[in-house]
Amino acid sequence: MSPRARRAGLTVRTRMLAAFLGLSALALLLAGGAAWFLQRGQIDARIDESLTRSANELAQLAESGLNPVTGEPFTSAEDVVVASIQLTVPAHNEGILGLREGRTPLVSQQDVRLRLEDDPQLVAALAPLVAGDDVVLRSPRTATAEYRALVAPVQSLGGAGTAADQAPAALVLAYDRSAEHAEFAQVFRTYAVVALGALVLIGVVGWVVAGRLLQPIRTLSRTAQRIGDTDLSARIPVTGNDDLSDLSRTVNGMLDRLEGSFESQRRLIDDVGHELRTPLTVVRGHLELMDPRDAADAAETRDLALDELDRMNRLVDDLVTLATAGRPDFVRPGDTDLGRLLDDVHDKVRTLGERRWLVDARADVAVLADGQRLTQALLQLAANAVKFSAPGSVVALGSAVSDDGARVRVWVRDEGVGIATEQQERIFERFAQATTPGKTHPEGAGLGLAIVAAIAEGHGGRVLVASTPGVGSTFTLDLPLAPVAGPSSGARADAVGPHAPALDGRHGQAPGALTAPTVPSAPSAATPSLPPPTSGPAPAVPPAVGPDDQHPPAHPAPDGRTTR
Repeated sequence: MSPRARRAGLTVRTRMLAAFLGLSALALLLAGGAAWFLQRGQIDARIDESLTRSANELAQLAESGLNPVTGEPFTSAEDVVVASIQLTVPAHNEGILGLREGRTPLVSQQDVRLRLEDDPQLVAALAPLVAGDDVVLRSPRTATAEYRALVAPVQSLGGAGTAADQAPAALVLAYDRSAEHAEFAQVFRTYAVVALGALVLIGVVGWVVAGRLLQPIRTLSRTAQRIGDTDLSARIPVTGNDDLSDLSRTVNGMLDRLEGSFESQRRLIDDVGHELRTPLTVVRGHLELMDPRDAADAAETRDLALDELDRMNRLVDDLVTLATAGRPDFVRPGDTDLGRLLDDVHDKVRTLGERRWLVDARADVAVLADGQRLTQALLQLAANAVKFSAPGSVVALGSAVSDDGARVRVWVRDEGVGIATEQQERIFERFAQATTPGKTHPEGAGLGLAIVAAIAEGHGGRVLVASTPGVGSTFTLDLPLAPVAGPSSGARADAVGPHAPALDGRHGQAPGALTAPTVPSAPSAATPSLPPPTSGPAPAVPPAVGPDDQHPPAHPAPDGRTTR
């Protein structure tokens, strides 16, 4: 369907209003129709009741045998009918008449509104019923009106008298049924006018209410129209706590995911274009300048090309890792034994360089975390520690749980060159590289710490740094603790070495906090206090194990190096 055709169709607001008006009109119509038929039936029942009561009064009068007007006995059926006519006061739309066989009707001398004798069609229709024995109700229709009539015959009273005295007579009572219904119809015409006004009011109120209810939908439409390929930042304002607000939150969440996906895609493209251009240029330049007849030059160029290709391969792996960091399956939590994970990482990092690999503290606790991602982050931090520290210096791992059992912290500590305070603000950004004293160009692509930060954020935590130039650095993964039920899920930290860390508030620390690490002193210099971490409060981790004479005896590692 084209946009023009869509615009030509009825809007949701119009359809809602039409539904409101249709339902309201149907309800008013059903209510009015039901009231009409019920009231009409009540009118007919009231008429029949009044006519029947008059017939009973006539029968009682005939049985009494005395004329209440003159006090004399009745001598004929005609006398009974005349007396009944004189005693009866007709209702508003009621008429009364006496019929005799072969003679003119007996009429009322009162001021009666409905004169039945003036309608010869009615008189002719009821005359054959005079000689009957039973009271009869009829609904005759004439050219003048529609009637509800009662014919109550009075037979001869017997005894002596003329033939006229012995002739039967009948009392006729009739209501103008059409006039009764006309008065009732006037009431319902008023009802129809009021109902029409109510529909107009419902339409106005419904239009306003539908507009307010659909305001989030219109806002959603305008927001969607504003969203372009280069701007996905627009969001729908969320107010209230109903279905439409839930829809707004859902759409905002979808826009967040779309923006994150587009941002990841854009950054990946930018990163690939930025970082892969350099090694490709280097390889191309050396290949163009290589002398194929010079074996040494060819071998050197080959080694350089392979080295650049290896660097490109590592760079692509890092970029893919960062590109997937925003996906829901980037971190796959599972039951992870933190103590065993630290032991495994300690075994793996020994091959990274000739360092004194130590364990400051070991939290023997089972947590809900992605063990592979945590291992990846710790190996990356250990590789950085090796890169920026001297051979034979201490690189220590550790883990601990806070006293309140709410957080767990895993750290890597080194005695390297440290990081300047002004550089600590940006080292976790992509391609951010800290300068190293004595080196002109930074080492690496600057993606390692960005990957570590992404892993920490994927666990709902953060990565902290505390560093002093010339003394060393401590990188800490500060993660929320989601303990796993089981016998190994106690918040216990087992320290390696004689100086076990205090996790219960000793050494001047407030309860619930972990003791901050101490960085070993550099030769001929006092140990400075650590600056606060750039990504949050100072890393609360246990103190490092003391000098060499405080450690257990050294033992040879499988690769021939000495380790602790």
